[in-house]
This record gives sequence, C-alpha cells and structure tokens, in this order.
Amino acid sequence: MRARIRGLATQLQAAQQSIAEAERGSEETNRRGETEIATRDAELRRARGRIAELERIVEAARHNARVERDIDEARLWLLVDTLTEAASGIRRELSLPPPTRRPAEGVASTAGALPDRRYTDDPAALDRLLALPNPHLIVDGYNVTKSGYPDLTLSDQRSRLIAGLAGLGGQARAEITLAFDGGERPPVAPATPRGVRVLFSAATETADDLIRRLVSAEPHGRPIVVVTSDQQVQRDVQRSGAWVVPSAVLLRRLGQS
Repeated sequence: MRARIRGLATQLQAAQQSIAEAERGSEETNRRGETEIATRDAELRRARGRIAELERIVEAARHNARVERDIDEARLWLLVDTLTEAASGIRRELSLPPPTRRPAEGVASTAGALPDRRYTDDPAALDRLLALPNPHLIVDGYNVTKSGYPDLTLSDQRSRLIAGLAGLGGQARAEITLAFDGGERPPVAPATPRGVRVLFSAATETADDLIRRLVSAEPHGRPIVVVTSDQQVQRDVQRSGAWVVPSAVLLRRLGQS
C-alpha cells in the first residue's frame, strides 16, 4: 500500500506539474493573442485615420473644384450679360453720334502717338463709364484719401471714402472695390455699406499689386474703371483693358475736394 501510495503521489505530482506547465503555456498563448489583437487594433485605427484623412483631402479638392467652377461661371455670366447689355444700350447710354472719322485717318494724319482713349479726367466722363453695363469700379484707397484729406487718421480716411462711394454706388449701380495697403498687420475691416467691398493687401504685396490682380481676374470685355494717380499702375491696368481715372477726378465727383 505504501508503495502504491508513493506511486500515486508521484503521478499526482507529475500531473500537477503538467497542469502548471499547461497553464503557463495557456497564459503565454493568451498574452501573445492579446498582443496580436492590440497590434491589429492599432493598425486598424491607423488605417481608419488614413482613410478619414484621404476623404478630407478628396472633399477639399471637390470643394475647391466647385469654387473654381463657380468663379468661372460668374466670369462667363458677367461677360455674356455685359455684351448683351452693351449691344442694346451702349449707344443710347453714351449718345454716340455717327463717326466723322475712321481709325485709318488718324494713323495717316497724326505724326505722334494717338491719345490714350482709356483715360479720362472729366467727372462727367466718369459717370458715363459707370453707366455702362456691369461696370467694376476699383479704387486705390490711400492714393485717393491722402490726396483729398491727408490730415485725417487712416481710419477716418477709410470711413470717409467708404461713405462717399456708398452714395456713388447707389446712383451708378456699379460694383465697387476699395483696395488698401495692409502690411504685416492689416487693420480690422471696417463696416461697409451694401455695394462696397473693402480689401487689404497681404503682407507680401502692396495695394498696387492687389489692384493688378483684381483687374486681371475680370473677364475681357467687362468695363473696368481704376481710380489712381499712380502712373505705373495706370499703365499696367490700361494694358489689361481697364479705364483709368485720376484720384482728383473721383474726389471732385464726390464733392470732397
């Protein structure tokens, strides 16, 4: 009996060792499984994050494409509407008489260069330009205000010019954009009446550059009138097809000089 008991005890001890080893193996297998699950979960989260990022990029690209398409359609609409109104109303608006001369006659009889026909220093001519279909009046803000009322603060200069242009816009039904130098820290955009847009140039450009970009953004054929006395800007925008009016003319028209 003692021998059998010792044998059974040995078998029990061996069985317990086997159980312990099996438990240790099971724990190790569980740990490896949990590690693999955690790794796969992390990879799944990264994949989902990447998918979400790609979806955001695609949506941003679609939005930008829609914005560009809308801008192109707006340019086309403006051009078509301008041409339509011009064809039916420009002669009536300008009261143009039948021509007494032809362009070839000016070439044959003029020794020097012909006068620039996209420049006017007459307030009445400015009104006629703003009576054209869909005109866009672009104003070199500080070029006007520092000529008309330089003693005011810049903030008061802006407010006074905006108020004057609001009245002009109501009479002329023109799109009006005011361009100011912004610098490193452009001022807060002032409250503007309906029909007047105020833009400040970025730190990397001047108001002159902003005006050139505004002119180039318009469709060819739309009446664009730029108010500035800066001769370089005048030459640049005239080459792009815009009319030029000196700052003093606008001030006379507004009754502020």
